[in-house]
Amino acid sequence: MSDMDRLLRRSPHRPDAATHSQLTVFARRIALLGVIAAGLLLLGAGGLALSESVSVWYAFRWALDTAATVGGFPQPQTLAGQIVQVALVVLGVGTLFYALATVTEFFVAGHLGDLLAARRMQRMIDSLSDHHIICGFGRVGRQVARDLRAARANYVVVDSTSDSRHLAEGLGLCFIEGDAAEDSVLVQAGIARARSIIACADSDANNVFITLTARELRADIPIVARAAIEDTEKKLKRAGSDRVISPYKASGTEMARLALHPQLSGVVDVDVEYRMEEIPVGEGCEGLGQTVGDIRGGSMIVGLRRGAAFQPQPPAETPLLSGDVIVAMGTPLALERLEGLLQSASGRP
Repeated sequence: MSDMDRLLRRSPHRPDAATHSQLTVFARRIALLGVIAAGLLLLGAGGLALSESVSVWYAFRWALDTAATVGGFPQPQTLAGQIVQVALVVLGVGTLFYALATVTEFFVAGHLGDLLAARRMQRMIDSLSDHHIICGFGRVGRQVARDLRAARANYVVVDSTSDSRHLAEGLGLCFIEGDAAEDSVLVQAGIARARSIIACADSDANNVFITLTARELRADIPIVARAAIEDTEKKLKRAGSDRVISPYKASGTEMARLALHPQLSGVVDVDVEYRMEEIPVGEGCEGLGQTVGDIRGGSMIVGLRRGAAFQPQPPAETPLLSGDVIVAMGTPLALERLEGLLQSASGRP
């Protein structure tokens, strides 16, 4: 089991609220507290200035001293001034405690740490260029990330779920929590410097919107999209996808090929009429002992694997031994003939 699968099994659920919204709420609460405190001081200063017949500046300092419970000014002489003083003490202390509770909650809940982590992540993403953007971190997106990591390619993952964020953080991936169909999210992911867009969200509709957004932002970027439904392939093409992959169709085609030709160890589609196959040289097959030039026919032998060694474009005079694996490219008809020549004697009817 891979690291991604293990983390996915044991990853706990995180709160749904994003760090950005949490910071916005905190900023609004602090701004509201500031407005309340300023209004309280201005009203208190006005009340003291009128009731105690002092200057506005003296009254403001008196109100500030009273609200902060410092006690550096004398007690008011009039009943109205005493009422203003009591109101300042009660409301000022209450506002101060609420502000302290708000700030404490912000630090204890870890919002500041989330903010700093998000800024570090964004700096990492801003430093990337010629990278890939994976839109969606479901089963297909995780496999894409594995393959890109194996190829040592740089990539950024974009997904809107907090579970995917936790999984990506556990793996040390560059991750942005957001909707990849939004312009700002793709810009944040560095679409201007990216090498390609891979739209592999679980929803075909989301992949169409992601493709439209990416194509509008960059007309020249290659886009590879996932389609679960056959009708969606045409829509993704019209939306601007360069390549559309249907996992279900591709896996079904691969299963049918392996069922029809069990001796094959791998198949890759090169074009509509051409494909590349790995074909093992079976024991007792018709092609055993013949050379590469003898058996290739209308196909092209692009490689020969013998044990741990691999020889690209083997010479035509290279003899075939039992256990060899040849990599051939050609039309289905030419490859079918080659499969028949290399099929083991025990596998023939």
